[in-house]
Amino acid sequence: MAGENAARTTIDPGEVAQFAAIAAEWWDPNGKFKPLHKFNPTRLTFLRERLGAHFGLPESAAKPFAGLRFLDIGCGGGLLSEPMARLGATVVGADAAEENVKTAAVHAEQSGLDIDYRHTSAEALAQAGERFDVVLNMEVVEHVADLNLFMAACAAMVKPGGMMVTATLNRTMKAFALAIVGAEYVLGWLPRGTHKFQKFVKPSELAATIRPTGLEIREVAGVTYNPLADQWRVGGDVDVNYMMVSTRPA
Repeated sequence: MAGENAARTTIDPGEVAQFAAIAAEWWDPNGKFKPLHKFNPTRLTFLRERLGAHFGLPESAAKPFAGLRFLDIGCGGGLLSEPMARLGATVVGADAAEENVKTAAVHAEQSGLDIDYRHTSAEALAQAGERFDVVLNMEVVEHVADLNLFMAACAAMVKPGGMMVTATLNRTMKAFALAIVGAEYVLGWLPRGTHKFQKFVKPSELAATIRPTGLEIREVAGVTYNPLADQWRVGGDVDVNYMMVSTRPA
């Protein structure tokens, strides 16, 4: 059994290679990651509000996250790591694609930001005893090889009193139509093959991987896109994109 567990990994080589091939485009707002650039302000507002309320942070502070240690797992090029660092957090950004980590590190240095980027996996960090006040687990779970192992590793790194925010895609026909057919094939927002429908995760399935870890689920919020207004908004519709907030009791 021990040997079997040691052989398990969350890393899907095909997914890693796919994102590594386009790593240089992370910071191009009109490139292959254009949807994330458009989505990012909505994610940042959500995170600032939920984290501020949970940790009792001053809303008017220039660096409200000062004193908090963050993990941005599956950090990509650093689109979330950088704003978290600007808001005062001590940030570790981790990604399974070395090319992503290199791109993120160069951009952070050019931006004058001190971010600890690492080419590693969630399970390796957890096994090393890393602990964080906040684990940002955003748009990653639909790309991992072992969902249960990944979520267990991420949850294990949340300190008592800490929070994990997980964002992903629901496995519904609406998500297939919009996130794959629409975004990849019709609109060309994402490279074809970016997402695999069978790896989308229903909220109930995600919750089932979180509850055994001792974390408590606090909120499930939907994120929808209005094409007429070209805007994303947070609401109750979880049919396509959603975010799940969970905390570890102090």
